[in-house]
Amino acid sequence: MSEGKSLEPGKNQSLFNERPIKILLAKPGIDGHDRGILVLAKAFRDAGMEVIYAGLLPTPEQVVDTAINEDVDVVALSLLNGAHMTVFKKVADLMREKGVKDIAIVGGGTIPDADKPKLERMGISGNYGPGTQISVIIDHIRKRAEEVRKLKSAGQ
Repeated sequence: MSEGKSLEPGKNQSLFNERPIKILLAKPGIDGHDRGILVLAKAFRDAGMEVIYAGLLPTPEQVVDTAINEDVDVVALSLLNGAHMTVFKKVADLMREKGVKDIAIVGGGTIPDADKPKLERMGISGNYGPGTQISVIIDHIRKRAEEVRKLKSAGQ
């Protein structure tokens, strides 16, 4: 007789609560500067997260589709080209259009302070810039992942 756990339809959520935070890193928009996001990918991996990198230049539609298909907890967007108000907003709008409430969106890159409250109102948090301590970003990712996991477990 096997000593492993057996799965029962609809009753297995507790087996997956301890899974690592799953994060999608993406640079949508025309921005080929990927050094920072690659540093973050390694830092998130070293912090125990499961990291997916969407590569350079995915469309907002591709980012949202990947996030949904991969069942990520967090989408981390990065831009250094000043298109964050357009491209980050497009990702957030697509998530809302698809009824996605249980995937957090965080932003980063070269974002003027005046734009950060606007992004927050769109549901895009963090919005860290170059020079931010990685531990601050990791703590923020963990907090946002915990928030969306509560939504997932509540069935929202």
